[in-house]
Amino acid sequence: MSFTLVDTKYSPRRTSVAVKPYFDGNLANMGLEKYGLSLFEGVTHYEQLACLENNGIKRYVTGLNEFAPDVRNIPDVELREAKVKEIRTTVAELEKILAANILDIEDKDFWNKVQLLRPDNDEFWGKIDMKCGNDPIFLDATDPYDLIKLYAINAGGFSIIAKSYEDARSRHKSPKFFLDKFEDTVSSKTESKKLRNKALSELQKLFDKNTNKLLFVAKVVDIAGIQYKKSTSNDVVYDNMDGFINGDGTEKNSNRAAQIFLDASGLDMETLKLRAMVKDATYYKIIITKADGFIYHKDNSALLGRSQVDVVEYLKNPLNDELLQDITKKVEKYWNS
Repeated sequence: MSFTLVDTKYSPRRTSVAVKPYFDGNLANMGLEKYGLSLFEGVTHYEQLACLENNGIKRYVTGLNEFAPDVRNIPDVELREAKVKEIRTTVAELEKILAANILDIEDKDFWNKVQLLRPDNDEFWGKIDMKCGNDPIFLDATDPYDLIKLYAINAGGFSIIAKSYEDARSRHKSPKFFLDKFEDTVSSKTESKKLRNKALSELQKLFDKNTNKLLFVAKVVDIAGIQYKKSTSNDVVYDNMDGFINGDGTEKNSNRAAQIFLDASGLDMETLKLRAMVKDATYYKIIITKADGFIYHKDNSALLGRSQVDVVEYLKNPLNDELLQDITKKVEKYWNS
């Protein structure tokens, strides 16, 4: 993401970019999630700009270093050259404003003439930090120091701040804050709602028109799918799947849960039933995984594959129909109980 620095007076009301607390209601956070909060009132987190040390030389993660790995490793030559030009243009503009240092971005000795924004300038970068709390911190690219922080955040220079709402959602460990670029965040949240609504719509269709398929979808997506039998109330299956799609089941990420449900409901009936059957056959030890990592039929030791997906494909083969009938008969005994 690039930013434009113009010589105008800074005003937070003119920007829709801000660092805000990241909230995920699906994750336990000392009880704060019950109140839609990420931080206790008055709590702030302080972090200095990150730096990497190599051979005794510290280089800061600034987003304004054309020699950084994320720039040098851009595979497309034209994109890499465009990025280098953007970095040099921004650095030159900042040097002019902050140090009255006029630079030519085409100069082969460009970085030797940079005074403030060299990535190893500890005196300058060591003073760049972020102090974040419950209140948004508005950043405006028209302010040179805000511009510097924007580049640093997007480069991963602050571990507590994700570079976007989408980045925050995708991290294995949720960050405390994220850079809220209003339009991007709204778009991301809208996509999430669309995905969940689509899954909920599919759930309603199955409930209204194909409860048999809904049962098998529930058995496939729910880690506790063994609980569902043909005698299980349709309302119970519906309620559990509604909770699953909204992240209240075994998959706490509602986006992933909704997609898992949609993927399962999109399967043809044969594949879906076989997946449910193989899953339950594993639970009832009709098929077992041996020490070699392969799955076998327990009674006749027939090799079925390495994964449940392999077993499903094995059982689809007409040549293995006798084994399919055997497993089906044994599993359906439990389904009909």
